[in-house]
Amino acid sequence: MTEILSYTAYRQVSQMFLAVIFFHGSEYFLATFIHGRANVTLNSLLISKQYILAMIFSLLEYFIEVSLFPELKEHWVISDSGLFLVVIGEVIRKMAIVTAGQSFTHMIRVRPDERHRLVTHGIYRFIRHPGYCGFFIWSVSTQIMLCNPISTIGFAVVVWKFFASRIPYEEYFLRQFFGIEYVEYAQQVVSGVPFVN
Repeated sequence: MTEILSYTAYRQVSQMFLAVIFFHGSEYFLATFIHGRANVTLNSLLISKQYILAMIFSLLEYFIEVSLFPELKEHWVISDSGLFLVVIGEVIRKMAIVTAGQSFTHMIRVRPDERHRLVTHGIYRFIRHPGYCGFFIWSVSTQIMLCNPISTIGFAVVVWKFFASRIPYEEYFLRQFFGIEYVEYAQQVVSGVPFVN
């Protein structure tokens, strides 16, 4: 049992760390490539105090559960489904960044910029906010991958609430910048975050 337990913990935690490192490393690399090194700060890594606390909590949950209820972590169909969804979320987010190019920023634009364009092609043809959609899927799926029931629910609620308030705020400025063009686009294309119009 100890060998299975250690293999399970090694595999799942390794996948988690690789997912986090790849997500943030590639995010920083793409931001630097698109906007230039001078215009990119550590904020481009998207790491906040709340994010670090959430990740610490998820690892605490994992190690407590793997010690007390090791069979909970042996649901490989669930864990592998989480890994698959982590990849899907990663792909959606990176497609959003590459497709939007200079129009993609980590901070909401509140003033017009001559480089800012309304992007409605590529993945934006199907999802208005694919960057948010990808992050939502990725973050919740990291917890599915760990078979963390409490953190899965917690991440889903917290990330959803964050985007449920951020999307209307961002879209207010998008309507200011692009007028009826954005209004018509928003009426035809889903936001990409469940239950957020």
